Amino acid sequence: MNERDLRNQIADVKAGRLSRREFVQRMIAVGLTAPMAGAMLSYSGVAVAADPINYKPTKAGGGGTLKLLFWQAPTLLNPHFAIGTKDQECCRLFYEPLAGWDQDGNLVPILAAEIPSKDNGGLAEDGLTVIWKLKQGVKWHDGKPFTADDVIFNWQYSINPDTAAVSIGSYKGIKSAEKVDDYTVKLTFAQPTPFWADAFVAAYGSVIPKHLFADYIGGKSRDAPTNLKPVGTGPYLFVDFKPGDTISGKLNPNYHQPNRPYFDTVEVKGGGDAVSAARAVLQTGEYDYAYNLQVEDEILLKLEAGGQGKAALTITGNIEFIALNVTDPWTEVDGERSSIKTKHPLFSDPAVRQAINLLIDRASVQKFIYGRAGVATANFLNNPERFRSPNTKFEYSIEKANQILEAAGWKKGSSGVREKDGKQLKLVFQTSINAPRQKNQAIIKQAFGKAGIEVELKSVVASVFFSSDAANPDTYPHFYCDMEMYQTTMPQADPQFFMNQFTSWEVSTKENKWQGRNISRWQNKDYDETYRQAQKELDPVKRAALFIKLNDLVVTDNYILPEINRRNCIGLKNGIVANKSGWDNDLWQIANWYRET
Repeated sequence: MNERDLRNQIADVKAGRLSRREFVQRMIAVGLTAPMAGAMLSYSGVAVAADPINYKPTKAGGGGTLKLLFWQAPTLLNPHFAIGTKDQECCRLFYEPLAGWDQDGNLVPILAAEIPSKDNGGLAEDGLTVIWKLKQGVKWHDGKPFTADDVIFNWQYSINPDTAAVSIGSYKGIKSAEKVDDYTVKLTFAQPTPFWADAFVAAYGSVIPKHLFADYIGGKSRDAPTNLKPVGTGPYLFVDFKPGDTISGKLNPNYHQPNRPYFDTVEVKGGGDAVSAARAVLQTGEYDYAYNLQVEDEILLKLEAGGQGKAALTITGNIEFIALNVTDPWTEVDGERSSIKTKHPLFSDPAVRQAINLLIDRASVQKFIYGRAGVATANFLNNPERFRSPNTKFEYSIEKANQILEAAGWKKGSSGVREKDGKQLKLVFQTSINAPRQKNQAIIKQAFGKAGIEVELKSVVASVFFSSDAANPDTYPHFYCDMEMYQTTMPQADPQFFMNQFTSWEVSTKENKWQGRNISRWQNKDYDETYRQAQKELDPVKRAALFIKLNDLVVTDNYILPEINRRNCIGLKNGIVANKSGWDNDLWQIANWYRET
């Protein structure tokens, strides 16, 4: 299908000559996906109604306790500071955004009365404004009304640099937020904005109450008591929180959706490891849900045989990858290691990075570790399909790696370790403690050794590695080592927020309390310029091409080494009905979860 045919079919949907479902079916027939088709309609200004969520219970409560297990324990409950997915997830028990993403990549209203579109007057033709109409009658957990003032405050809160919010990238493109009335907000962007559904949507879109946070904007942001004792609009009221351990909540009797939630209380347990979490749901049935089951597929299949639950997998844009440090983690500048004022002594040589890329056996990692839960890839950006680059490929070759290093002057010394100009190829490689990652590390270390690269493996407890603690040097944003491996999630069916993690303005530094999303410190002027073009390109076809270019720029420089496009894999006890989404948090529709009897 060419670009002209595509535009004609979108026009037919707008004119009512073609239904949304027929359009999606035609797109699937030519090799596209349902999320891609839904996104095309949304970005073209078509009011897309998501398929209704079928919720069976006829009254709120009566479901007992919902037991959730997070082996990476949450450490805070302010969505604007949620640097890790586990923190984002638990914030969704209490806080809600204006809208979220369903499994097909459609926007679903939550605190919004409807999804803005050109059809309902919510989206401007020039891409400069969006009007959100808010749901009326919503109350904060303390009884105060939710209004446009709260929405506007969240924009002010996040864009204040002294707040040091991780959500700043989603909000700083907004030039102004205007209160039309108590339940209508008009956002004006600084430039044409095709991805208007970033601010106030999904993981970083959850709204916090103005009346409780107004005194803690800017430099006082970390002192707010409500950072640890949330007062939101969500289906559960806060009861207790022990950071790194447990969270408890109870049914919100004034929740704004009828007959919800089904469960009377919710309990979150943190800590442990992925295998024990999988066992507690799939084999013993002790818990109803287990987060992020990064477990070898062979083990998952054995645990499923226990008959208590199943692993549920969903297509995502999540990527397991290795980052090489652009900066020097061993030299301190102004009290900061891995400072952007330094360069890595080994990786500054592109030959070293090229060789390392050839030493990663992605196919074996998929086959022997992830199985059905992951796909080997050379791309950082993998989904939706229209954003996936056809220009990249991966290869595993110890022989070629040795040839490249030899030609670049890296000679093996008496110990077998290559060296050049007095520098030895000795690296510290860190990740979180998790069996698949340790096996992955072992595979890589073995290959590196055959190429004359000595590797010291470092494994950090997940609750520390993924912590937002600015004082702890072992967190992954500090990046106080040569290379590290982890997963970054794609929380939207659009790559704009996902790909801003390689922009120069997102570099993680001491100055921003290591809250910047650019962990590797990789910077490229062409990348920055292309990203800014993608931010304002209204043509969906041209915009997709720009994101493909961004992917190619970052992966071909070999500082960022993609490994596995991971499926979202969670554990669900038999009988638990959950509304999953590969483009939003697992708990995005926690109000609609129930237990079949």
